[in-house]
Amino acid sequence: MTEIIRRDNRLPLYYQLYDIIINKIEAGEYKEHDKLPSERELCDEYDISRATVRRTMTELEKNGYIYKEQGKGIFISPKAFKQDLLHFYSFTEEMKKIGRKPSSEVINFEIISASKKLARKLKTDIDIKLYKFTRLRLADDEAMMLETTYLPVARFKDLNKDELDQNAMYDIFRNKYKVKFSKAVECFKPVNTRASEAEILGVDQNIPSMMIERLTYEDKNIIEYTVGIARGDRFEFRVVLD
Repeated sequence: MTEIIRRDNRLPLYYQLYDIIINKIEAGEYKEHDKLPSERELCDEYDISRATVRRTMTELEKNGYIYKEQGKGIFISPKAFKQDLLHFYSFTEEMKKIGRKPSSEVINFEIISASKKLARKLKTDIDIKLYKFTRLRLADDEAMMLETTYLPVARFKDLNKDELDQNAMYDIFRNKYKVKFSKAVECFKPVNTRASEAEILGVDQNIPSMMIERLTYEDKNIIEYTVGIARGDRFEFRVVLD
């Protein structure tokens, strides 16, 4: 049964339509990548103006519920990946838990000298040698996150790009280098998506992203510094406070 937009309701018309569409998404009537009815069809079905429909679509897109394809229409966005921040985790293992196939593409791999900023982050000396590499993290071949990682060469001797192309980084740490993780510290900050990042991730530059900085420890030593840019329309982070 079609839900009705009521003009005697104190909620604005665009927000009533917003609620109707959200309810249909949550009920499974609209599924991921389903095409929404056209503006005209929504106007006729709910007896509202195109301006009202367009405002609803703006709000839905801003909040990550829909996406637009030029010349094709408006579609339901895939559900955001929900991450509980309760324990040490890896992208690979978390994707496997929700039944998605994780993969990575190493975009660049080089050895650099630590700058003052990197030396401060890693609590080490300036000019020590670091691996620097950037990986595009994917789930079911969909770009999800862009990560740039810095590792001390002395701790991970002979690490190479081919290994990272073929194996999860933390699996390499455990299996080849016998790393025993003691803790990881992460900081989260909402950021505007830069044009270069949006191009690689395949998103509109107007979609916000979450910047995630991670420091990983082995005993008291920092062995990893990673800066990740996670798609704001695909990730939802939650902290449970007991």
